[in-house]
Amino acid sequence: MNKTFQIAVVAPSGYAPDPAVFTRGLDYLRSLGHTVHDFSASGMRHQRFAGNDEQRIEQLHAVARDPNIELVIALRGGYGLSRLLPQIDFNLIAESVAKDGKRWVGHSDFTVIQLGMLASGAGSIAGPMICDDFSRSDLSEFTQDNFWRCLAEPNYRVSVKATDNPALHVDGTLWGGNLTMLCSLLGTPWMPTVHNGILFVEDVNEHPYRVERMLLQLAHVGILQQQRAVLLGDFSGYKLTDYDNGYDFASMLGYLRKRLDIPILQGLPLGHMKDKLTLPVGSHCVLESSAEGFELRFITPSANGKG
Repeated sequence: MNKTFQIAVVAPSGYAPDPAVFTRGLDYLRSLGHTVHDFSASGMRHQRFAGNDEQRIEQLHAVARDPNIELVIALRGGYGLSRLLPQIDFNLIAESVAKDGKRWVGHSDFTVIQLGMLASGAGSIAGPMICDDFSRSDLSEFTQDNFWRCLAEPNYRVSVKATDNPALHVDGTLWGGNLTMLCSLLGTPWMPTVHNGILFVEDVNEHPYRVERMLLQLAHVGILQQQRAVLLGDFSGYKLTDYDNGYDFASMLGYLRKRLDIPILQGLPLGHMKDKLTLPVGSHCVLESSAEGFELRFITPSANGKG
């Protein structure tokens, strides 16, 4: 990594439960030579949120208006953005991408921002957040390497070792994020329309039957039929019981593959996990899959894609 950035930290959802850990994340970025601006009103708490609604909205708008900020990184996910949607100026945020080249980074609850941006014609980056990707004591070399490569390389590509996937060669607009947040936007103005896309999804603490239900919901409204492939990221944190009687993630995936006329690939390292990829949402992507794994190649790995 050679380039250094003017980085803004925003907390539009949850707050950092341990201020010392949060500070460690900021110090780590500064140790790499970056200038870090904390827009998150550190220490501010309102119920389970990093400030009240007005304060969290103003963070986003202030960062979008600042022409010096190059990279915007979310503090963490949790919950909080859904209640802000009607007041967020997505045109302002999209303009910050088009005019200033800002890159907005996050995942989990931040999917709400990323899909709203895509609906307004702006791309973003699904990637690490301050807590805990940049603040953990055992930083992931895999996560860090992929993140900085995604920002720096004009022909960013990633290779994933995964089995039990169909052979495939397709291309399209890469988009998606947290599955629960994606489904929460169905029927709203903040849900982008993406034809011939490559959809990636991830989630945490969601039983396989709930994952199945959400993916079927996307099929019932016709969204999956408009995609060329679906990539399943990390779905961890759930617990099976005797009641499931053999119904697990693998059986759920097998059922969906028989039911849906679309390639579904598993094994994408993205989500609530230590070692995660960074993906440019809204970029044109070439996906090639074989028995050994799959590769993603991006033609426009910056945050300037359109859906």
